[in-house]
Amino acid sequence: MNINSTLISGYQALNDISYLLQDKQSVLLVTDKNIVAIPAVQQLIAQVKSHVRSLKMVDNVPPEPSQHDVAAILAPLETQGIDMVIGIGGGSVLDVAKLLSVLSVEQAPTLEALLAGEKPQTRTTTLLIPTTAGTGSEATPNAILAIPEKQTKVGIISPVMLPDFVALIPELTTSMPAHIASSTGIDALCHLIECFTATVSNPVSDNYALIGMKKLFASLETTVAEPANLSARLEMLWASYYGGAAIAHAGTHLVHAMSYPLGGKYHIPHGVANAILLAPCMRFVRPAAVGKFAQVYDLLPSSDHALTEEAKSHALVDYFAALVKRLKLPASLDELGINADHLPYLVEAALDVQRLMKNVPAAVSANEVRDIYMTLFPTLNH
Repeated sequence: MNINSTLISGYQALNDISYLLQDKQSVLLVTDKNIVAIPAVQQLIAQVKSHVRSLKMVDNVPPEPSQHDVAAILAPLETQGIDMVIGIGGGSVLDVAKLLSVLSVEQAPTLEALLAGEKPQTRTTTLLIPTTAGTGSEATPNAILAIPEKQTKVGIISPVMLPDFVALIPELTTSMPAHIASSTGIDALCHLIECFTATVSNPVSDNYALIGMKKLFASLETTVAEPANLSARLEMLWASYYGGAAIAHAGTHLVHAMSYPLGGKYHIPHGVANAILLAPCMRFVRPAAVGKFAQVYDLLPSSDHALTEEAKSHALVDYFAALVKRLKLPASLDELGINADHLPYLVEAALDVQRLMKNVPAAVSANEVRDIYMTLFPTLNH
């Protein structure tokens, strides 16, 4: 899969994007209520208004949107003549912007058809601007929607949805609260380590994953501790982008398969669900990926290169557990009010995500999935 997006990055790089708006008549800007209030976003809106004849706004994208949310956004929208979609926000906003770029062209498939597996053939010009450093949605061909009736999430996937332009602007991420910077950062880490160890990994995805993890290990905790540190913020945006690029060339596996039901049924934020599952899932995967885990361990600022590969692989799993703890993210489902009565549902729903389960580098049974979930109920394990 080729990612042909043009990347713009750096402090105040949005101050002059007028060259992207030349010959554009009607722009659709997709965001949410929190993001639209950021001064830099207001400046961008003013800039777009001064260059195009018509600016339509969607500023009510909810977190973890469902297909009903997208249908409700689309219903009143006059999409005729839109020749550029700008998405600015977290992963949910960018996913909806990608869908609207496909749904706003003439003869577009319906949303129902896309959910049923029909592939879009074309889209309008898109510019995606992430305001969190986590999902990497700006570099993936995926749009993830919650399906409340089935209490899970599905991915609409097509290389057609990869954007024309991506802008990585560090000052847009400084308003993220610490817990969002932490959970979205762990989401990026899950993309990177899962793609690196997936059965479908390859030299291209491996390269993206290793570059991304090196940046992430050096910058994640700094961005949480120093919100105004723009160089660390930009490094995290790149780490997140590389995570998305790795997904575009490989795919995630066990953490994401097991976190989907937690988001779909219990509405646990995606990054938090991934953080809870990161160390337990990687402990399970480790024996099948000792060499790769050792490679990743060597990227840690605190790594001890004298260790054996086996020791490094164990040390990496320990590092993941300690990192989630240092970032003050939940480490158990008990903390989130989910009890072990839900285990049968969770196991069945996770195994149902076959698209990702087939990427796990070790055979995984229902009992093993159950055992991993069980570790998230420490009160039962004493």
